[in-house]
Amino acid sequence: MKIAVISDIHSNLAALIAVAENISVTDIYCLGDVIGYGSSPNEVVEWIRDRVNVCLMGNHDYSVVTGEMSWFNSTARIAVEWTQLTLRKDNMIYLRKLPSEHRFEMEGLRVLLVHGSPEDNLFEYVYPDTHENLFEYYLEKHKADVIVVGHTHIPFIWESKKGIIFNPGSVGQPRSGNIDASYATLTLNSGKAEVEHKLIKYDVDLTARRILQSGLPESLANRLYQGI
Repeated sequence: MKIAVISDIHSNLAALIAVAENISVTDIYCLGDVIGYGSSPNEVVEWIRDRVNVCLMGNHDYSVVTGEMSWFNSTARIAVEWTQLTLRKDNMIYLRKLPSEHRFEMEGLRVLLVHGSPEDNLFEYVYPDTHENLFEYYLEKHKADVIVVGHTHIPFIWESKKGIIFNPGSVGQPRSGNIDASYATLTLNSGKAEVEHKLIKYDVDLTARRILQSGLPESLANRLYQGI
């Protein structure tokens, strides 16, 4: 069984379409941050509503639906406020109902999906260089063989005899230094898991132009050319 895992789309429709065209499986899971930063929140939410098996709530989704944004810098706050004004009511209702985590079992493997970390679903950033000593603890405590996290926008994979933890990277705002959209496939087969990261080129110029035309901060367009 193979599934696609996407995360951190951030209202980047061009990147999402490019990734969608590359996905050859029918089961798609999204780790959240569907909106924020980008200029196409309604179109992206509609795609998610129509196509994914499960979508989680990310911290930007949470901020838009609750108005809580004290942890954000001024640029992120502007994007949240702009998105609140732009989102249609039905899409806002959809985001408000998103779960903070999702568990399923397939091919004898227990899989846990979160946006941030297993301990703090919304806000904690998980990096291998800061959290690697916690990975086996996460797998044991949360009774999982595979844990999938997002939020950092940086893809990674860690594996031990206990299981696998990975991040698919960001579809809409890569921060790994590579400007291409990133997602991952997870293959589950008879108790074994295999992860493959995918990098997909998309029309960055189009996304940047849409951000500028919308009146969002110019820095949100510029960073897409730097992969930060």
